This record gives sequence, structure tokens and C-alpha cells, in this order.
Amino acid sequence: MLPRCLVVSLASLFRRISSLTCAMLGLALFAAPGTHALADGTFTLTSASFHAGGSVDAAQVFDQDDCKGGNRSPQLTWRDAPAGTRSFAVTVFDQDAPGRGWWHWAVAAIPATVDSLPENASASGFLKKLGAVEARNDFDIDGYGGPCPPPGKPHRYVVTVYALSSADLRLAQGRPALMFDHEIGTAALGSARIVVNYGR
Repeated sequence: MLPRCLVVSLASLFRRISSLTCAMLGLALFAAPGTHALADGTFTLTSASFHAGGSVDAAQVFDQDDCKGGNRSPQLTWRDAPAGTRSFAVTVFDQDAPGRGWWHWAVAAIPATVDSLPENASASGFLKKLGAVEARNDFDIDGYGGPCPPPGKPHRYVVTVYALSSADLRLAQGRPALMFDHEIGTAALGSARIVVNYGR
């Protein structure tokens, strides 16, 4: 039989552990962001030009060398950006290109009041009117350059819109897309993307 003082000490210790466990559980339930975040909506990207998992239409394909397309930047619409968004950026990246991949488009300084881009926003002057700036893509051209992979297996193109915490990343028109990507990454509050395919 245990001494009374030991029984009291063990009971006291058990109560303290139980109280601490309940407090931690309550704190976890209170702090858990999952349900609240879902109630607020999720940052999403849709496109009339691109359909997730689908193939790129000729209108968005590059138009040089042996690629014959319209080279029109895609129509894009985004919804439910994170709180605190001060601007947006958009990139199109071929993750299957040899080496480090291939940058097809990078644009930043899209005002926070904008939630969509029309088709051909890059070449039409629409982005310039907004005050947005476009990178030099890996075709060595400022602005949008559509898919043009070598013949063979289709490539995957990642189209991403970023919600940014800054309205000014201090990026100039025509700077390399890789530089845009770095600066966008430092200010990203969230992102939404779709992946499309194209092969020849």
C-alpha cells in the first residue's frame, strides 16, 4: 500500500498533467486556421484561354522559327486573393525544358484592383496602361513568348498568379525573367496556378 503523502503527490501531478493537456488541446483548436481559411475562400486562377490539364491552343503558341501560332498571352482571371495584397504578378514557366527550365512570361506591378487580364494583354499595350512591367523571356524578347518545345513529348507549362505584399518590387521593364521570379518570391503572400500541356 502506498503512503498517503505519495498518493496525494501522484494525484496532484495527474491533475496538473490533465489540465496542461486540455489547455494545449484548447489552444490548438483555437489556433487551427484550416476551417477559417476555407470559409474565407481559396485563391484561385481560371482562364478562358487555358484549361487545367488541357492542351495549349494555336492562339497562345509562339510565332517564330518552326512554331506558327498567334503568340497571344492568355486570358486570366483570379479570385479571393489573400488579405494585404498590394499587387499581383504572373509567370508562365516550362518546367520540362532542358536545364533550368524556360521562362515564357513574367509580369509584375499589376495593381491590386485588377483581377483579370484579357487575352493578348502583353502585346496589346494593356499591361503598360496599368503600369505593369514585363521581363525579358528566354526567347530574349520582352513580354510573352508562347510554347514552342522541340518535337517529341509534350511539355508542361505552369501558369501562376502571385498575390504580393508590395506594390513596387523595383523591377524594370526588360530585366531577366529569373530576376523577376526572385523578387516576386520575396514578396509573395500566396499563389494560384494551372498547368497546361503543349507538344509538337
